[in-house]
Amino acid sequence: MSTNKPTGAQLVISTLKALGVDVLFGYPGGAIMPIYDALAGSGLRHILVRHEQGASFAADAYARATGRVGVCMATSGPGATNLVTGIANAYMDSVPMVCITGQVGTSLLGTDGFQEVDLIGMTLPIVKHSWLVRDPAQIPSVIARAFAIAKEGRPGPVIVDIPKDVAASFVEVSDMGELPAYVPPAPDMKAIAAAASMIENAKKPLFYIGGGVHMAEADQELRDLVARTGIPVVSTLKGIGTISTYEDLYLGMLGMHGTRAANIAVNEADLLIAIGARFDDRATGKLSAFAPNAKIVHFDIDPAEINKTRRADVAVIGDLKIALPALNPKIGDLSEWVKFNKDNKWQHRFKYDAPGKGIYAPALLKSLSEKAGEKFIVACDVGQHQMWVAQHCEFTQNRAHLTSGGSGAMGYGLPAGMGAKLALPDHHVVTVSGDGSFMMNIQEMATLRRYGIPLKIVLLDNSSLGLVRQWQELFYEENYSEIDLSDNPDFVEVAKAFGISAFRITLRHEVEGAIDRLLAADGPTLLHVLIDPRENVWPLVPPGASNTEMMEERWDESIDSY
Repeated sequence: MSTNKPTGAQLVISTLKALGVDVLFGYPGGAIMPIYDALAGSGLRHILVRHEQGASFAADAYARATGRVGVCMATSGPGATNLVTGIANAYMDSVPMVCITGQVGTSLLGTDGFQEVDLIGMTLPIVKHSWLVRDPAQIPSVIARAFAIAKEGRPGPVIVDIPKDVAASFVEVSDMGELPAYVPPAPDMKAIAAAASMIENAKKPLFYIGGGVHMAEADQELRDLVARTGIPVVSTLKGIGTISTYEDLYLGMLGMHGTRAANIAVNEADLLIAIGARFDDRATGKLSAFAPNAKIVHFDIDPAEINKTRRADVAVIGDLKIALPALNPKIGDLSEWVKFNKDNKWQHRFKYDAPGKGIYAPALLKSLSEKAGEKFIVACDVGQHQMWVAQHCEFTQNRAHLTSGGSGAMGYGLPAGMGAKLALPDHHVVTVSGDGSFMMNIQEMATLRRYGIPLKIVLLDNSSLGLVRQWQELFYEENYSEIDLSDNPDFVEVAKAFGISAFRITLRHEVEGAIDRLLAADGPTLLHVLIDPRENVWPLVPPGASNTEMMEERWDESIDSY
């Protein structure tokens, strides 16, 4: 019917535009059809993915790369449930994302109608907030509030579930209303003074930084703090890049696949200053043996993280952009402590002179990051290649390292790279994937082709589930159970079938030229890299061990195909 009144669906679109959304990712279906009807001709750039999981991962990476709220949409039932892995991923890594889903009409709610799923109930543990909108007039205010909640405090995903009849209904009067400006909680200055006192009395202080620093947009404040104190730094997986990996005081990632220098420093420290980090099990190893000689100062915006797994001697809760500049301890002589850590960093540096003529993945990835320079952004899948990226790529800023940390979701890399490249088109955005992960969202190659997204892909192919195989080799008496992927398709031909440029390398002398060719390519391009299936990630902390009990890197001289 012709009317001057907007529908609920039209309010969805106009509200997204008013909030500054410029790109969103989704897949239509029956229950969300009114919203897609309103989307046509709206001016919003919608990316039609080929699987809803691709939409949620792309929105996640868009948010990580920009600091803005990522947006994805899907229909009810299986469309909405296909978003759930991406929602959980955003929740685990504290990524601001708004998911708009269609729902069956209000008269069908609770009747097990066609494609009805209780998405609100299903996702309660993995969202910051959610709405089932029953009044179309509330749509602008609900969506505006969803964006605010997703971004404020500790970020995370929010769901707005809209029944089909609500989206189709005409609305008399509606607007976003006035939202109160969010002011992050101010830290307690007495707690900051106590933290400063502890640092002044420490002989071996150590910064332990996590992804929370970047989420607080306090990267520069952290770098300034390191510069004025001279205290060495270790980071979590998500903290990589907050301090430039070229910084002398940066000792690397700690934990299961961290550097020996970082893990030794944590073990020796008498004060651990945790900033935006959550004492994750992959970082701490055996918790009772983690930082055994250290008192703990813990900076975080989320009170739930304080004392969750490790008791803090001093806790500073609040905005890191305020807390870090306010921390001005009078630093004593740390020269012996700094020298100890620099010596360890040098002594235990990674080696790249593997034997044989085959391609050594860590050396390739290090070269890739160095050639791409400061505009390098990697969107990484999950597996051995993820750990090699974390260990061997050089990063000068945190937004350059996009990875599924807490969730460890295979299939993240390709759609994440797509989202990041759309967010930052002038950067060298590279998806690094393994043959197992790549197959999980390979359909998004069609999305790359449709929109001409010039994402570069490095596919490290060892014809196996490499990290699982490594664990089975080391801890399950070489009982290789269901890890063989030797029947993979020809990935170069698959890429070409999607209309994507692709080429393959197998020998070490081809690496440098291949990286140059990949980075210079105009459109989406895949570099297929064959590596030896027996190649492992080193170092490695065995299960149940302390971080100082790392299994060391070792060459297998019998392997000539490195």
